[in-house]
Amino acid sequence: MEYDRPFGRAFEDFEPGDVYKHWPGKTITEYDDHLFCMITMNHHPLHTNDWFASKSVQGRNVVVGNLVYSLVLGMSVPDVSGLAIANLEVETLQHKRPTFHGDTIYAETRVIEKKESSSKPDRGVVTVETFGYNQRGEEVCYFRRRVMVPTRAAAKPRQRPYESPTE
Repeated sequence: MEYDRPFGRAFEDFEPGDVYKHWPGKTITEYDDHLFCMITMNHHPLHTNDWFASKSVQGRNVVVGNLVYSLVLGMSVPDVSGLAIANLEVETLQHKRPTFHGDTIYAETRVIEKKESSSKPDRGVVTVETFGYNQRGEEVCYFRRRVMVPTRAAAKPRQRPYESPTE
């Protein structure tokens, strides 16, 4: 038996009210946070300096918010935008609570609405809201976005650069 893991959904697969519980979660390490800060040139000491962070309101290092957002967004890709023609908009982004080194982030997405394209019948726009939670079930991140996806008939089959041994 051969299985091909789904990656993304076609327009017809989205239904308002559906919730996708993304898997797996990700534990954010100090290394993850520091590397992300250095790559993105965010050198704020709240994220990278234990002494400075110990004097802050939180009393310890806080994971940079864009890393949390990026992880939650990335977790949603296989279920939401893996077939996307375009990511059109992030309408809102909210960081609800701080995330700390060692926290594990999980995500889920709710479909809000879908609209067929008025100019191109091979696609539609889906609006979703995605929630990031820590290991205690506390919401740490929320965003709402719009994604353009193909219809099932227009979705291109995935290909590999080599022939499968079973063919």
